[in-house]
Amino acid sequence: MQNPKYAVAAYSNRGVGESIWALCKDATDELYADPLPPPRVRYDLLGCAPRGELAGAVELARATGSAPLGGLLVWTLDATHTPVGEEWPLEYARVLGDRPCALDPTLRDITVEASAVPDTQAEHPQRPLLSAGHRLLGADGEPWGHCRDLGQVPSEFLEPADPPVRLLGCSPRGSLRDALEAGDEDLGHARVLRLNWVGRTVGSVLEGEIIAWIPSAHGRGLVDLTLDPWSRRLPRAACEAWDVWWRERQSEPNSWARCSSQGREFWLDRARERTHPYGPAPEPGATYHLDGRHITDVQAFHCALGEAVNGPGGYFGHDLSAVADCLRGGYGAEPPFTLVWHDADVARACLGVTPCRDRRPPTFEELLVLLTENGVDVHIA
Repeated sequence: MQNPKYAVAAYSNRGVGESIWALCKDATDELYADPLPPPRVRYDLLGCAPRGELAGAVELARATGSAPLGGLLVWTLDATHTPVGEEWPLEYARVLGDRPCALDPTLRDITVEASAVPDTQAEHPQRPLLSAGHRLLGADGEPWGHCRDLGQVPSEFLEPADPPVRLLGCSPRGSLRDALEAGDEDLGHARVLRLNWVGRTVGSVLEGEIIAWIPSAHGRGLVDLTLDPWSRRLPRAACEAWDVWWRERQSEPNSWARCSSQGREFWLDRARERTHPYGPAPEPGATYHLDGRHITDVQAFHCALGEAVNGPGGYFGHDLSAVADCLRGGYGAEPPFTLVWHDADVARACLGVTPCRDRRPPTFEELLVLLTENGVDVHIA
């Protein structure tokens, strides 16, 4: 088969060094799936004396119907008002309303809505015997009051469908071919690998069980395999980046610019995998040119910096700490050297202003500080 896009390998806990069961021309769109936002859950803060931004959000919700609150931390107290255990976070909380507390009219029962906690996190804290209730804090630890108890409003979540994947135009081999010819129902557990133009593995895509097959319309002797996945599907940005890496080497500058911000993260992963550190020593005092036309986010900065130093498809760090490591030597450039940053106004306007779930991304000025403090002479062009 010429230029297969995917390979099906026998699944093994030891990694990707398994035997190849089939080469496949393509796959259906279900192979990748962008994660759904977490469902929203409602909680009642019972017997609450709100303070700070929580009190302000309650007032705003009375006037407008609901009010954004942001992160809310709940910390359970013992009988002596001493915190026990760990803080329990409510992310992206919103106040929906309040009412007088049935047990104490001077307090309020406040209904909030927040993103559901991950499966790896404990359910909402239960009030232990003789507990003084829960301390309420903002995301940065600022005091937002106290509540006597916390209750989750019952609701039903519909689990999203997890459809099977069809691998198209597959040429079976080895034990899979033998199983198909014998009519076996148990076709085995497999791992789907993404290949590039020369047949090398770019990344592992999905794991699951082969549950069915049919003759393929893609050619005589080929089959379409149906895979029931058990691993989490990668986002479509992975496919987007791997399509750019279809050729073994990148020859076109700024090919990463065709990817989304998340796709550039996968692009950087591939660039890092292809990098062999500690090659020939670079010429001291060299000058490199950074093409800044497409640096609209921090991932773009890392892609462009890698190309400036090591050419198309080059790597010079995927985050700030990795850039600092590369600047210590072994990745194609060692300080002192000169970096000419062309079209820097694009990065100056865009970096550090895009909302980020965990923390704010670095600004243009902060990137300059990182480079200059590590011995890079940056010229703005």
